[in-house]
Amino acid sequence: MPVAPNRRTVLRSSLALAAALPLAGALPAASASAATAAARSAGADLGPNVLLFDPSMGDAAIQAQVDAVFATQQSNQFGTERYALAFLPGTYTVDINVGFYTHVLGLGASPDDVVINGHVTVDAQWLGGNGTQNFWRAAENLCIVPPDGLERWAVAQAGPMRRTHVKGDMTLWPSPPGNRWSSGGFLADSVVDGQVDSGSQQQWLSRNDSFGSWTGSNWNMVFVGTQGAPAQHFPNPAWTVVDHTPTVREKPFLTLGRHGSYEVFVPALRTDSAGPTWTSGPAAGHTVPLSRFHIARPGESAESINRALARGQHLLLTPGVYPLAAPIRVRRSGTVVLGLGLATLQATHGNALVEVGDVGGVSVAGVLLEAASSGSPVLLRVGDGQSRTRHCADPTVLFDVYARIGGAVAGGASVSVRIDSNDVICDNLWLWRADHGNDGTVGWTVNPADTGIEVNGDRVTAYGLAVEHYQKYEVLWRGESGRTYFFQNEHPYDVPTQSAWTHGSTLGYAAYKVADSVASHQAWGLGSYCFFDLNANIYTDRAYEVPDTPGVVFTDLMTVCLNGPGGGGILHAVNDSGSPVQNGFGTFYMSGYSDGVATA
Repeated sequence: MPVAPNRRTVLRSSLALAAALPLAGALPAASASAATAAARSAGADLGPNVLLFDPSMGDAAIQAQVDAVFATQQSNQFGTERYALAFLPGTYTVDINVGFYTHVLGLGASPDDVVINGHVTVDAQWLGGNGTQNFWRAAENLCIVPPDGLERWAVAQAGPMRRTHVKGDMTLWPSPPGNRWSSGGFLADSVVDGQVDSGSQQQWLSRNDSFGSWTGSNWNMVFVGTQGAPAQHFPNPAWTVVDHTPTVREKPFLTLGRHGSYEVFVPALRTDSAGPTWTSGPAAGHTVPLSRFHIARPGESAESINRALARGQHLLLTPGVYPLAAPIRVRRSGTVVLGLGLATLQATHGNALVEVGDVGGVSVAGVLLEAASSGSPVLLRVGDGQSRTRHCADPTVLFDVYARIGGAVAGGASVSVRIDSNDVICDNLWLWRADHGNDGTVGWTVNPADTGIEVNGDRVTAYGLAVEHYQKYEVLWRGESGRTYFFQNEHPYDVPTQSAWTHGSTLGYAAYKVADSVASHQAWGLGSYCFFDLNANIYTDRAYEVPDTPGVVFTDLMTVCLNGPGGGGILHAVNDSGSPVQNGFGTFYMSGYSDGVATA
């Protein structure tokens, strides 16, 4: 994650956990009976770590449960607890602080069906106001009515907000304002009635949103299909604006249907779109009864899950950690794999975790993929080798998919995500080789990982691609007609020597490599940063490496050096173009690059 200049907080030891959280079974009697009745009437048991709330429980009882979750999860960066706070349709007067591995979701058909008269907050008091480690949390399908008119969502990577209605203003940096940083974020299919203030937020992607207005800029702020976005301007302020989203589906979500049973709503594909899906009436799409889902619990084996998928069921992963010795295999078109509460899949035997066949219409959403052993060749794979099959009418989409190599447990994987199928859409990916974590989980040879994402399929589109600290090309794109809207990257911090990070005569590896054979590729709003922290005077020749051809076009890109006096840096932005950023803090901006020509 990017850090504030001259300020870096690294957690090198295990984090102490707060007192044990009382789960649903320890609710006050009236609340417990209401929750049990609601779950029974909906026809499904989502497990003890989905805390289901109904207005009849009373705001005080709900607030106590929400506060208990936050007390455990506020600073629990590498713990194993996972929670989903699910609100049935109605109005609640509560304040929700959202900590690690906490997923807040409304169960209505529209965001306005669940009204929170209070805040839904991500702040950074647990780390002294530094929000650059506010990872792994989410909020969706809510109407938020902050009593003071200000919603605060000061997140870093893997902290999306989707399908929300904020009746007021919204700020993206920690409190109180000042030299307090946050480090990345993703907002989609949402409405903010007032003004969004990015403050010290370092980078951001808004896709298919609607704002009253926007103020603020730092390194790269990207707006795709967003109504009320600022006018295109780059740099200072660095606003990259694309008026329409070419093709996208929104993330599937759990809802309580009209007949009182759980359903998963799967939004329809949209092309050339702007603004949210739900503001002019019910969103287009279809529902899948939860009775057609296999509801998995932590500890279930891949073999058991795969038998359910082979029977034609979809998959709901309830909150928790799933050690898996074999991959989950998705072979049927249209399958939905939906995680609640940052459900975490761990590769324990050098295996892959998810393998999706060369089929269309699959959704993989809300999962954290973790290497818990060495030798995994890949964690998530879509397709299997080069294919000529087109899926443009019904693409597979990866929503809020995260990979973690090290940090919580030691492990390694050569590639985190490999896409061989065509027309796949990636919607908010953070692929992270850990730069900090529990003792014994981080180091150049402790958590090895070559590449974050390898794209071999054609017409693959990424909205919100964050890839950090991998040891070779962090993005390797071989497919034709690829598109990326917002890229955020950090080179590995822990390069021990220059010779350990040199291939041929080239110093380091480009963060974003488009293969020499590619004739068509476009990318908008890219940022790549270096912070080589071992005082080893490490350099990389370039941040982006692309073929010099008219069909490969980069728009609005930048590099940042955060090094201290130990030296090192990035010598060029694209290929051999662009000024160096080195030997201390520095930034470089380039408004465009194509066919060997850089535009200032």
